Amino acid sequence: MDKSMVSILSNRQTKSMVEKVAAIILTACAIVSVIAVISITVYMFISGTPALFQVGITDILFSSVWTPTAEVPSYGILYVILTSIIGVFFAICIAVPIGILTAINLAEIAKPKIRGVVKSAIELLAGIPSVVYGLLGILIINPFMYQLELIIFKDSSTHQFTGGSNLISAILVLAIMILPTLINITETALQTVPDHYRKSSLALGASQMQTIFKVVLPAAKNGIMSAIVLGVGRAIGEAMAILLVAGNSVNLPLPFSSVRFLTTAIVSEMSYASGTHRDVLFTIGLVLFVFIICMNLILTFILKGGKDDG
Repeated sequence: MDKSMVSILSNRQTKSMVEKVAAIILTACAIVSVIAVISITVYMFISGTPALFQVGITDILFSSVWTPTAEVPSYGILYVILTSIIGVFFAICIAVPIGILTAINLAEIAKPKIRGVVKSAIELLAGIPSVVYGLLGILIINPFMYQLELIIFKDSSTHQFTGGSNLISAILVLAIMILPTLINITETALQTVPDHYRKSSLALGASQMQTIFKVVLPAAKNGIMSAIVLGVGRAIGEAMAILLVAGNSVNLPLPFSSVRFLTTAIVSEMSYASGTHRDVLFTIGLVLFVFIICMNLILTFILKGGKDDG
């Protein structure tokens, strides 16, 4: 056997060994990921369910009175759940149109120089710590909301002024925080649409705007849905920024009311909670965890339906 044949066989054996090692490493990573997810799920259910039996599911999930340190404590989190749902919903309603339109501009319309400047600004927004968003909310949004409160409720004797720390402030801060995720992922999804889709549409006589909204956007819908859900995930899981601007009081989620989200309920009281109070905070974490799981399942269902239709 000549040297060239020996070299070829040696290279094949080396490549085969490298591929086997890579496959083992990738499999191990996948197993670790699955174990991590299962461990977190088991831990959340073990930690979050005792309070449901101690206090009662209806007394926790369907009661609106939260007085854990009273002589006769009450652990109702209905208003907290409603606040999280309403706050995240309206933040998404504000952020999604702005984020998608900005991504369209970056991917389809903007000139390279403008795109570079805007892209850098968006990446900077993505890297800002959440507590900084909260501080900016205190300095900019809350004073504006307080002035708005004074104008709307100046003759009202029943309104409790919050100094601008209310549901609207929390929604605006959440919407701003969601934007970088929405824009970056949506832009990537738009750029992955094959260029011949655009050329074919233009060749058939469609304008650029018609091509974008009737061809490119539908083709990128799965990526856009992923961007929306990731934005929802960040909004649901945010704590520090919301803690600073929402007022952190358990109230009915009205626009100018001081409110408390699921995450801020845990952060604000975990340091001193004990006994049943602490168990209920873990139950709040379980509710948050189940909510996120449901969102992921809904996304998976939507994406699978979209792929089957295509």
